[in-house]
Amino acid sequence: MSSQASIEPRLVFDPYDHALQDDPYPVYARLRREDPFHHDEQHDFWVLSRHADVHAAVRSDAAYSNRMGVSLDASAWNEHAHTVMSFLAMDPPRQTRLRRLVSKGFTPRRVAELEPRIQRITDHYLDRHLGAARSGDTVELDWIVDLAGKVPMDVISEMLGVPESDRDEVRRLADLLVMREDGLRDVPPAGIEASLQLFEYYRGHVAHRKQHPTDDLTTALLAAQEGGDRMSEAEVVGFLFLMVVAGNETTTKLLGNAMFHLTADPAQRDRVFGDAALVPRWIEETLRHDTSTQLLARLLVEDLTLHGRTAPAGSQVLLALGSANHDEDVFTDPETFRLDRPDDQLSQIVSFGGGRHFCLGANLARLEARVVLDSLLRRVSTVEVDHARCVRFYSANVRGFEHVPARLVVR
Repeated sequence: MSSQASIEPRLVFDPYDHALQDDPYPVYARLRREDPFHHDEQHDFWVLSRHADVHAAVRSDAAYSNRMGVSLDASAWNEHAHTVMSFLAMDPPRQTRLRRLVSKGFTPRRVAELEPRIQRITDHYLDRHLGAARSGDTVELDWIVDLAGKVPMDVISEMLGVPESDRDEVRRLADLLVMREDGLRDVPPAGIEASLQLFEYYRGHVAHRKQHPTDDLTTALLAAQEGGDRMSEAEVVGFLFLMVVAGNETTTKLLGNAMFHLTADPAQRDRVFGDAALVPRWIEETLRHDTSTQLLARLLVEDLTLHGRTAPAGSQVLLALGSANHDEDVFTDPETFRLDRPDDQLSQIVSFGGGRHFCLGANLARLEARVVLDSLLRRVSTVEVDHARCVRFYSANVRGFEHVPARLVVR
């Protein structure tokens, strides 16, 4: 091969490009290797791709601000982002106050107590598809449409007190919020309309709960107080909006990515289906190998110099979580999905962020994934996925699937 033919094309990182979303990891590798503080001159944003830089950035309150939100979308990047992103779009002390109040309602105990309900919801959908099957029968389904896309929304909805009759519509609106058209560098019109509808829905829900309290999370948030300070109705609505997008979409994508990558290696698939104790490792390696949330945006509040380049205050910086989780300096053989990955490496993943903005729903996401995958293993001896027919879900920062056709063999 001639030296001319071996020259790589110009390094371009466009998170709105569907071709990149199909497989961003080779581009991430080039960013880490060639340009770890990359500047997209056309659209004027910067990208951090190495683990050390991303790890430091998610824990920094000095240079990086959340007050404009966490999305690159032009219409979402503004001083009012907190109305739909809650404390994700705030800096201390506002962020500290609101997160503290939310934590009084969204407690670890409340999450742990959800397990029986998560189990009941999971069994309901598995029964729907496996209930009439006998041992050895093969059942075909769409892992996303029939289960992975149903359970998280039902769990969040039960937490918030959303009626069953409304849940399919709420999920449809949530999907539209994060779906992106190829090359369109903003929320599409359908997403904007969905945002308005969802906001109005939750505003009505909160107003109703204020008049008719129950034992759900919405009521708990309205009642939460510290030193006489309470969340306003608008603040509760903002958090519910965040929950339905972040808490629902990312867990659906986690379950889809887990199924897709495990079944790509029959040997590892057979190990897991022969030993349910491997489910937690299956979840953690999925979070590392193909995390649902790939990118988070930050606003620079001071000049930042890294790797010989300086980004001025006011710049928009993308923290590439997906790239950091593949950094060769931290993870052995990072491009390979490995159930035997050492614990000291898995403990370094940045999929849930870090510092003050560490994902409040991390425990819930892991709990849901464990219950769903444990339940699957109890009832199914093996799974085959038609990888060629899987359909990707396109979003600027969320990575996963719309469809994962699967064949399940009943135990």
